[in-house]
Amino acid sequence: MSDIIQLLPDAVANQIAAGEVIQRPASVVKELVENAIDSGADNITVNIKDSGKTLIQVIDNGKGMSETDARMAFERHATSKIKNAEDLFVINSMGFRGEALASIAAVADVELKTKLNGEELGSYIHIKGSKIHKQETISTSSGSNFSVKNLFFNIPARRKFLKKDSTEFNHIITEFKKTALSRPDLALNLIHNENIIYKLTIGSLRQRILDIFGKSINKHLVPVENKTSILEISGYVGKPEIAKKRNNEQYFFVNNRFMKHTYFYKALTLAYDQIIRPDFHPSYFLFLTIDPQKIDINIHPAKTEINFDDSQGIFQLLRASIKQSLGKHSIVPSIDFDNEGFIEMPYSRNKNQELISPQITNTSNYNPFEEENSKKIQFNPQPSYKKENENWELLHKSFESSLNEEKNNTEQKIIPSLVQTNSKLFQLKNKYIATPVKSGLMLIHITRAHERILFESLISTISSGNILMQKLLYPVEIQFSTEDIEYLKNAGKSMNDIGFEINFKKNDSIEIIGIPSYISQANPKELIEAILVQIKDDESFLKEKAIENLCETLSKKTSLNFAKPMAPEEMQNIIDKLFVCKMPNFTNNGRKIIEIININEIEKLF
Repeated sequence: MSDIIQLLPDAVANQIAAGEVIQRPASVVKELVENAIDSGADNITVNIKDSGKTLIQVIDNGKGMSETDARMAFERHATSKIKNAEDLFVINSMGFRGEALASIAAVADVELKTKLNGEELGSYIHIKGSKIHKQETISTSSGSNFSVKNLFFNIPARRKFLKKDSTEFNHIITEFKKTALSRPDLALNLIHNENIIYKLTIGSLRQRILDIFGKSINKHLVPVENKTSILEISGYVGKPEIAKKRNNEQYFFVNNRFMKHTYFYKALTLAYDQIIRPDFHPSYFLFLTIDPQKIDINIHPAKTEINFDDSQGIFQLLRASIKQSLGKHSIVPSIDFDNEGFIEMPYSRNKNQELISPQITNTSNYNPFEEENSKKIQFNPQPSYKKENENWELLHKSFESSLNEEKNNTEQKIIPSLVQTNSKLFQLKNKYIATPVKSGLMLIHITRAHERILFESLISTISSGNILMQKLLYPVEIQFSTEDIEYLKNAGKSMNDIGFEINFKKNDSIEIIGIPSYISQANPKELIEAILVQIKDDESFLKEKAIENLCETLSKKTSLNFAKPMAPEEMQNIIDKLFVCKMPNFTNNGRKIIEIININEIEKLF
């Protein structure tokens, strides 16, 4: 039998290795910028064309390379960062494996111009698909200038599966932000298609955060500082007001290297316990400084997963440090005096009615054993209630009927007149409206019911063409990052179609001039931020059903997010409006609004 195992050609082996390190244009940006930092540069420019598919150019003013080093840098496992195995446990540089440049050269057309500081001439080298096409001496500035063109030109399948330009560019911005936050002592620039996206000057960490995420975040930053024998913790966490359901303002760094660590994130969320809603996530920009010998970063090609010798101790320190900082700024959990499990029954009285204390009387010569007195004492085991309104049973029948109609794809119709104002309504945990029905107990989720009502009202208003815009007496100006401004510009037409009027200013800010009249009482800033979150999280948000998606976001944002005690009339109003909706049972994204607990299920509990 002939042998079947053989060595792969270098070109194929390099392409396979490149798949682990270079996954998309953002990976190239990350590796080249990290190399520039390791070269001692304090000014780095990243120039991108077509989201990195056509060109990725990284220019630095570092110490540069000699002619020999420039050639050796493209060999696999060629590095200046480590010399032996022991060096892996005291790593202070960003890169160290010697795989990045070899991987990039295997899947792209690469040109390098570099010159050592103090030398008159530098070197030029051109490598395409791991093959050297040219190397010569040239006149160039000190430092290094890498140009990576036509990424994945020799792997059509990889290039085909790259996402659309806006998605790939967002990944580049994400990597750029990580580096920019980790080193506020460096000047960093990002240019895309000849447009300056970021021009970051050397400054403090706080200033760098403001330059990237906008000046509006400044008042919401809480400093964190704690130095112990184990490690030093520094940076900022966000106040509860800027916590979000999907938060992109979350950064952990160890020795100025970005990392992901779910265990430490748990410590952070515990510090916010009872301060923010459980389904919200806080903002944080935290730096851990620790002895390199106590961590292992050589466990993943992207070097974002890091092992710690004493994770449990760091967990406790991190949690305590954040709680201490929040406490210093009077950000403490609120005390909930709510009686768990109790049902709040509505109580009403005439506002002109005088409150009279109950009178207590006693009869000194009272004898319960005397026949005359015993006749006065009567026990009635069946308390008398006034006859209950039977219309709720009719309502339930109509509701069940409508469910059957929905299954047959017919429009749901529930007669509002069946819901009477004297029906048996009570509130459970300020979150649900509850009422007995023939088959058991009906529960209505108040927030979701309100959301469904608002959604159908918005859709109806827009469909009718009666869109009215409410001019703001004082226009609201909001500062955003350059990335967020681009998102909002893409959504501009759709937002205008539903009643927003927005002016985009030159200083990465927007001016809200008007909002839809049907939500005129809402906070304009919160509405825009809610829409922005959805656009960033869902690529198809503005493609299919854009108006419906925007209405869904607005209805969520303006619905009764925090339930409160409601008068019977308010509960009745919610029910009346819900039951004339086309789809009262579910929100637009499929969350249940109404549930009936069957009497048989209740009886099984006893």
